[in-house]
Amino acid sequence: MNPDPKVSIVLTVVEGGTYVRDLLRDVASFENPPPLEVIVPYDDSIADIVAYAGEFPDVTFLPLGRIVPKRPITSEAGKHELFDRRRAAGLAAATGDIISILEDRGRPQKDWARVLVRLYAETGKNVIGGAIECKEPASLLNWTYYVTDFGRYGRPFESGPVDWVSDVNLSYSRKALEETRHLWKDRYHEPLVHGHLMDKGETLWLSNELVVFHERSPCTLSALIPERFQWGRLFGQIRTRTMSEGERRKLILMSPLIAPLLWVRHGLTQTAKGRGLRYLGALPYTMILTTFWVAGEVWGYITKKP
Repeated sequence: MNPDPKVSIVLTVVEGGTYVRDLLRDVASFENPPPLEVIVPYDDSIADIVAYAGEFPDVTFLPLGRIVPKRPITSEAGKHELFDRRRAAGLAAATGDIISILEDRGRPQKDWARVLVRLYAETGKNVIGGAIECKEPASLLNWTYYVTDFGRYGRPFESGPVDWVSDVNLSYSRKALEETRHLWKDRYHEPLVHGHLMDKGETLWLSNELVVFHERSPCTLSALIPERFQWGRLFGQIRTRTMSEGERRKLILMSPLIAPLLWVRHGLTQTAKGRGLRYLGALPYTMILTTFWVAGEVWGYITKKP
């Protein structure tokens, strides 16, 4: 790899609006950055973000036109498909030696880009993910959402090989990206990409130095419940593509145990990170969110449909 490799940042628009502007300002203020390429894929449903192009002339705002998802664009399944297609389009357009994915909800530290380049030089890995912290202050429900989705990526933890890294703070070498192009050319799904790479002998590396702070708009249960169900359903359907029929049936039969196991796992994880009391306060919300996620995941196993 080049001594000072070019880093492509594919920004996935999820919240939109000022979240995009604020993240681009963070990127513009990186400390001692390597050569950067920033790509913001957008479809007609979020075309208003082009208003920021004047403030960020070096950013590539990539128009995708009108995208019609399989489910209604207002549904959680339809929204997720748009996120997947935006990521895929950005990855296809990226020209860097290191290609990263950030989300407009994830605010990177000022040293993020320089740390990323150093990690590739030091580890020799082809997939590197980073820590995801909850941006404070956060309401109890927002924090619970963070714990159930990203709690395992919160510091403290030791850097090293892992089974999962999140596309909220993720990067690939050019080699890894090209080897998986057939998997993400239309829609990007991290479980498929990472499963393929691990089957080929690649190691997923998680670093506690590569940090973003996750910030989403204020949550409500009425909004989170359908989101958790539909995103869990998509996750379950994706997993059925690479598992045997016996494994699928086993997971369906074991489904009543999954949610309680997650409550315990989240509790142990947060307790080990020094947040056990806060987790106890969040347990009622945790139980609700994980139950709907698991219901969706199992429905994905049963139907094999997203």
